[in-house]
Amino acid sequence: MKNMGLRGLCLVEPPSGLGDREARALAYGAWDVLEGARVAPGLSDAVAGSVAVVGTTGRAVAGAWSPRRLGEEAARLAGRGTLSLVFGPEASGLTGEEMRLCHALVHAPTHPDHPSLNLAQAVLLMAYEVRLGALDRPGDAGGKPEGEQAASAGDVEQAVGELRAALLEVGYLDPKNPDRVLTELRRLIARAGPTPREVVLLRGLARQVAWAGRVARGGAGAG
Repeated sequence: MKNMGLRGLCLVEPPSGLGDREARALAYGAWDVLEGARVAPGLSDAVAGSVAVVGTTGRAVAGAWSPRRLGEEAARLAGRGTLSLVFGPEASGLTGEEMRLCHALVHAPTHPDHPSLNLAQAVLLMAYEVRLGALDRPGDAGGKPEGEQAASAGDVEQAVGELRAALLEVGYLDPKNPDRVLTELRRLIARAGPTPREVVLLRGLARQVAWAGRVARGGAGAG
């Protein structure tokens, strides 16, 4: 991370011993990154303040970006906010639930004879592309114009949660597998980069849809 100018590290349920001598030896020269790391109980908490969340996967998922595209898109996604780049445990990667929380996924197209990367390699590769993209755009913040700060991932996730409830209420989502469509809606909203005001409007819309669903079924709140 520090090689590529990245310092904001957040660890989700990290193992004990990160302050031990062995861990510090592996982080030689980057102790400030290790010591400054935040700890979060889950991915939602870790990325709540970000405006864009990009997950990494070792699988060739349909629609996943290359690391090069990540570098090209990072500034536009983040704007004047923070982009979170998410890595799973080296042995298992991100869970399906964690990947659904991401606004985009990145996959390194490694050779099929030896496709796996260890975590340090994956972090360096992604961080390099992000840095290369930033160096290609000196002084260009990208993203929304001044005065139009994008909403945080936490605020967007609140809206997505209310949309989920509303769309279940009106029968748009399959109750047995609502996340299949909801993941696509989450990424559609994230691509739009809504402002906090737009997220408020979206949440109001979701509540009205839920109310209309209850009225149509003659349920509570119909009066």
